[in-house]
Amino acid sequence: MEIFKGRPADTTGRSEREIRTYDMLDSLGIEYERTDHNRARSMNELHTVDLTLGIMICKNLFLSNRQRTRFYLLMMPAGKPFKTCMVSPQLGISRLSFAPEEYMERFLDLHPGSVSIMGLMNDREGRVSLIIDEDVVKEEYIGCHPCENTTSLKIKTEDILNRFLPAVGHEPIIIRI
Repeated sequence: MEIFKGRPADTTGRSEREIRTYDMLDSLGIEYERTDHNRARSMNELHTVDLTLGIMICKNLFLSNRQRTRFYLLMMPAGKPFKTCMVSPQLGISRLSFAPEEYMERFLDLHPGSVSIMGLMNDREGRVSLIIDEDVVKEEYIGCHPCENTTSLKIKTEDILNRFLPAVGHEPIIIRI
């Protein structure tokens, strides 16, 4: 795998949502490194990407309450197990579960396997709340997809928190898992 600085010079064959991600990051002056890889079907397949970029790609889960009236994007370390009983009380809701795919596509313009914090740029109505495990914000860099899971990005955590999230109108809820 090769590491590149910034967006691809040739965007032929790249999706519109991936190109929009680069446009957004570039417009905010956020520097990033990236590597291209085969479509990842699981977090285990991203281990080589982690090693290449020298980061930990975050596990991103799209969740909702039982009534499907509140939606959440949870970022957590890939190695931590997800247990709703640890997250739900911190959000003040009784039951949290995986949200149906159609809401992910409607609110974040993402498809399964490509869930990423970058999708929040598509949530113009603020329908999705961002939840981040405290261990993620302690890291110098965040690893994520540019809305497609055939590329991974390495971005400074402070740039995500202080530049990207304010620009897309989202404030994180920090929790402990």
